[in-house]
Amino acid sequence: MSSEHASGPLDGLRVIDCSGMISGGFATVQLADFGADVVMVEHPEHPDPIREWPPFDEGESLWWKSLARNKRCVTLDLSTEEGSALLLDLVEDADVLFENFRPGTMEEWGVGPETLRAENPELVVVRLSGYGQTGPRARKPGFGTVAEGLSGWAAVNGFPDSKPLLPPISLADLTAAQFAVQATMFAIFERDVGRGGSGEGQVIDVSLYESLFRLFVGDVAGYDRLGKVPERTGNHHASAAPRNVYETEDGYMTLSASSQSIFENLMDAIDRPDLVDDPRFADNDARVEHNDALDEVIEAWTRKRSTEQAIEEMEAADAVVGPVHDVSDIFEDEQYAARGDIIAVEDEDLGTVRMAATLPKFSRTPGSVRHTGPKRGEHNDEVFREELSLDGETYDRLRERDVI
Repeated sequence: MSSEHASGPLDGLRVIDCSGMISGGFATVQLADFGADVVMVEHPEHPDPIREWPPFDEGESLWWKSLARNKRCVTLDLSTEEGSALLLDLVEDADVLFENFRPGTMEEWGVGPETLRAENPELVVVRLSGYGQTGPRARKPGFGTVAEGLSGWAAVNGFPDSKPLLPPISLADLTAAQFAVQATMFAIFERDVGRGGSGEGQVIDVSLYESLFRLFVGDVAGYDRLGKVPERTGNHHASAAPRNVYETEDGYMTLSASSQSIFENLMDAIDRPDLVDDPRFADNDARVEHNDALDEVIEAWTRKRSTEQAIEEMEAADAVVGPVHDVSDIFEDEQYAARGDIIAVEDEDLGTVRMAATLPKFSRTPGSVRHTGPKRGEHNDEVFREELSLDGETYDRLRERDVI
């Protein structure tokens, strides 16, 4: 175990992270943020591609500094017999192992879930892939972009006259990571607590496309029962109005007023209480049908005011509104500051680096950021020599052969 003091509700949980890129990395950094001891395994000659993702500062990837924070990094070639044997040693006292290789790869290396769990029956094995471990697409390579198309997400994202739009962030990967974290904790609870605790681990199969698909809460039933296929609606919401981004004198703002009381507050704010009784806007269903006409009225009002003034006047009437921030605005926002959402972390290469704080907030056992993403193989000695008790001769031989 690292000499660094971990804190948080997962202090004592040991995770072996054999995943690379975003989905596994974001899942395990959340576990690490809340105290888990995450040992990340990279190939000795082929580092995690995130180390090469911009933006760079003095040659260091800021993606990596954030995504690999709080983790310990070792190098290990799992495709070799000695490397796979060392992985079995690593999982002997681990709680969870993450992997995101193409389905079947771990089995080809002799370290599939059955082998891993034979070594440690309590181990929870989390498998992340584009399409899951089964089905006709299972063995195909899968990235988030393709999952965003397959899941139905891209089809509904964008304006009616635009082609389907992909998200500007790695949405499928990040969503799959969230499902992987919650599934991991479900499995840990079942193993250790639920109905006395089974004492057994299990295998969790997380796909990128299914994680996004699950977010379409009513669409499956809607198509099944009504044959309804959702369409691109831009900033409108198919079930709520008004809801949009509105132009102001100096920028943009957002508002949502789907509930009747908030809609009435909004109409008071823009001095149009007469529209509450207008049949076009009498209830939410009517407003959705006539949302363009309603948006014209609202935007005619917002365009005559600065964003700050429009928000101030609307909030005075208890409307639900807000600004459209970019990251520079976020750094200056008093809400973010009051919540401590951006923290300063010391980095041995760059000095002080500000990054997102651990989220969500815990009242008694909060998470913490102990260090930024480490160098490749930085913890080889600590893990292999000290924890696995490899003798110096064996350790040097494995290094010379690029096993570690």
